[in-house]
Amino acid sequence: MLTQLFPETLFPRRLTPENAQRLRLAAARADEAIVRTHIDNALRFVDLLAAEIGFERAIDLYLRELAIPEPLASVVATRTLVVLGDSLMLPIEDDKTNGTAEAVPLPELRLDEAARRRRA
Repeated sequence: MLTQLFPETLFPRRLTPENAQRLRLAAARADEAIVRTHIDNALRFVDLLAAEIGFERAIDLYLRELAIPEPLASVVATRTLVVLGDSLMLPIEDDKTNGTAEAVPLPELRLDEAARRRRA
């Protein structure tokens, strides 16, 4: 009887590669929206409890009270701390750069240094 209501042609069991890719993209967008919502709510929670507890404890309390599972909890905690850090850090002012971030020198990356040491 269910095969008459839901024929296999309407709901195929396998997705085409293009549809599977679209589904993964939609899922990624949904996951990112969930993370952003948690970050916004965690920041509000930190602001609400600022007079009573520190921001790290407030973030931890937010994650525990909502029972956010571990992979997501780490992402939310880290990104919330990044937003808080950005708001607390003073911008680096330099006369030559006019306040642009592009002019700040970055350290040289040495990603292959460990591989070179192993070869030597």
